[in-house]
Amino acid sequence: MNVFVIEDEELAARKLTRLLQEVDPTIQVIATAASVQASVNYLQNHPAPDLILMDIELADGQSFEIFEQTPVASPVIFTTSYDEYALKAFKVNSIDYLLKPIKRTELEASLAKHKRLTRQPETETDGHVAIDAFVQQLRQQLKPTEHRKRFLVRHLSQWLPVEVGDIAYFFSEEGVSLFRTYTNQKFSLDYTLDELDTMLDPTEFFRANRQFIVAVNAVQQIHPYFNNKLKLVLKPATTDEVLVSRERATEFKKWMGK
Repeated sequence: MNVFVIEDEELAARKLTRLLQEVDPTIQVIATAASVQASVNYLQNHPAPDLILMDIELADGQSFEIFEQTPVASPVIFTTSYDEYALKAFKVNSIDYLLKPIKRTELEASLAKHKRLTRQPETETDGHVAIDAFVQQLRQQLKPTEHRKRFLVRHLSQWLPVEVGDIAYFFSEEGVSLFRTYTNQKFSLDYTLDELDTMLDPTEFFRANRQFIVAVNAVQQIHPYFNNKLKLVLKPATTDEVLVSRERATEFKKWMGK
């Protein structure tokens, strides 16, 4: 089976490719793409793959825009850290919806569902039942879980435990996930930001954008920005601008006001 992976975090794409091949060694990941435009270009110039695994939040927009720019003949399994896209996902070619971090058992179930549907397509009525059942499944997955208290990181020739409360923000830089402490120390992690987002206490950390997860105590200033975005000034200072999208600005202000 030929699979096309659409994922804008390089580490996440590598992990997903490895997991696919562990689940089914016959799977061939024929291509990966990190943006809406790259995905559209590939689909317009290559035969339709047997299956697409598609992250929803990409570097240049939401992957739903791909369907607006080119026909997508392949079935799709969406992958994302956010649950609010579930119903919208089912309006396109989606056969399933996986929340990150993706578990092997859940990926196996999605691939089994794909095989079953290629043998016997769902009727419209079956599709509505699937939506209702899937929303219930999402609610179960999103029940409160125990949050990460510390991370073990490599420091020189030893391993160093760092308490989560000492971390000002997590960020992505050239495909590598890192964090900076309030004392301005920087460490790398073998987790994607999507995975970290599910480990952290949402009352203490907020996913500002695809590159930053910020701690509430690290936010020093909040400025209005173009197109109703917000610009954050963090401490310690960042080299890149930290912007909160227009869509998440209201949620961010509520989070900061708690």
